[in-house]
Amino acid sequence: MLKEIIIEGYKSIKDMDLQLGPINIFIGSNGVGKTNFMSFFRLFNQVYEQRLQNYTMQNRADSLLHYGLKHSNEIRGCFHYDFGSYSAALQPRDNGSMFLSEEHFVCGDKTESVKNRDESVLRDSMSAEIEPLKSYMQNFRIYHFHDTGKGSPLRTDSDVNDNRFLRCDGGNLGSVLYDFQLHYPKALKRIEMTIRSVMPYFERFDLHPFSYDDKINMVWIDRNAPDKYFSVNDLSDGSVRFIALSALLMQPLLPEMIFIDEPELGLHPAAIGKLSGMIKSAASRGCQIVISTQSVSLVNHFDVDDLITVDRHDGHSVFNRLDPKSLETWLDDYSLGELWTKSVINGQPVNL
Repeated sequence: MLKEIIIEGYKSIKDMDLQLGPINIFIGSNGVGKTNFMSFFRLFNQVYEQRLQNYTMQNRADSLLHYGLKHSNEIRGCFHYDFGSYSAALQPRDNGSMFLSEEHFVCGDKTESVKNRDESVLRDSMSAEIEPLKSYMQNFRIYHFHDTGKGSPLRTDSDVNDNRFLRCDGGNLGSVLYDFQLHYPKALKRIEMTIRSVMPYFERFDLHPFSYDDKINMVWIDRNAPDKYFSVNDLSDGSVRFIALSALLMQPLLPEMIFIDEPELGLHPAAIGKLSGMIKSAASRGCQIVISTQSVSLVNHFDVDDLITVDRHDGHSVFNRLDPKSLETWLDDYSLGELWTKSVINGQPVNL
């Protein structure tokens, strides 16, 4: 498990040192830094995948450094796990890209440190001791199922063989579910049962690739019209998002970590209750969960220890865990969501 994350010099985050647990729910209003925290993991996924030069040419160093080149000269990240640690410092070049001025990882008896590299050496390490670290960093993917409009990735046919992992935008959802149908039918049945609990008209999936181009659409059957087949385009936006979240959180082989940006968007309150149950179940299976939200309803389903408030002070993002003892008396009469809206808990949701 990732036990501690240290970030310095990144976007709105000047410096932070945060302990993480199995479930981590980041709450705060727009613009306080929740998205920046999530995107830090995307940056380091690109570092691991040896795409730093490409990523920082597209996202110029000046936009990544805390208040730009005039105020910061490097981005530093330290990841402390229960099995080892990884740290790296990124510094800008004159052309707007960045390089690794320092990279260091320790796992078991294996220690390696390099300096002044264009790309990370971590992925190329053949040491068995480093494998847990590599597995974590390759799963630093931020899921956001916001785009559900016509022609969006979630509503588009996908390559039947594109099923190694669910893509961040859900663009291969049909292919992933088809893989479950072939190889993990019990897991798919559990996913279908969860979907039915929120969408009573849904009976099951009926997934088959098109014979002429090896593409697949998320075909499903309505229990009120069992002789007719429906496609993903016959579902509401909220229904599509809930199916994607169900596939992500109930997949048979969970990754080490799952990051989701505002999973509550467009969901019915009953679906939010089911979502919280899926999050807790995934965490109980050993998957560490990191979520950013503005949903009072979602917060009400979690404990004080799961929440992290995010605020802006003097232009900097500030992250704090709640003190359970200070909230004991309040929680006798109010839910966590009510304390949030009443400003007893910082990181107030918007549109109060």
